[in-house]
Amino acid sequence: MTSAETKIDTHDKLRAIYGEPMGLAVDKCLSRLDPHCKHFIALAPFAVISSADANGDADVSPRGDGPGFIKVVDDNTIVMPDRPGNNRIDTLANIVDNPKVGMLFFVPGVNETLRVNGRAEISTDPALLDLFADTPKPPITAIKITVEEAFLHCAKSLMRSRLWDAGTQIDRKTLPTLGKMIKDQTAADFPVGTQEEADKHFAQSIAERG
Repeated sequence: MTSAETKIDTHDKLRAIYGEPMGLAVDKCLSRLDPHCKHFIALAPFAVISSADANGDADVSPRGDGPGFIKVVDDNTIVMPDRPGNNRIDTLANIVDNPKVGMLFFVPGVNETLRVNGRAEISTDPALLDLFADTPKPPITAIKITVEEAFLHCAKSLMRSRLWDAGTQIDRKTLPTLGKMIKDQTAADFPVGTQEEADKHFAQSIAERG
């Protein structure tokens, strides 16, 4: 068979293979945050946010801090701090072009995840930045997300990956240090250092800049 014959490029072809979604898979999708969603976000120290620019070129970015670092304002509003980084601002630039974002929240030890889709805007509103007054360093901007969809995702993917199983953790020395990998990729001339030195550098950066 040719690639044109095996390529799945229409919704009808997809449904011919997968069938219709189960009723609960559709029914569980909420248009707002209920108490369970809010509780999940309050416990989550890690999330990823997906975005795309005006051309549809996509990006996904990891975000982390203490549990509940993303604040729930009301049933349809959450606010995420944007901390100092390397100034690539991929997510922020995408939001300027295209406000639609998707998020996935993780709670350590919990195999279920929370998916949130909505529209984002970037703000320097002091009232939003003040939501993070309990953190050592204030964010540069706040990403305000209007929630349009929220639903809990089942445990199967994390169970298959054994993500929280300490027995699956690799020895960090299995991979080169970040500095070594980037140096190989870019041929840039800078001292690589050890993993311990890299960890110390990032810990100091968090302490000084947030």
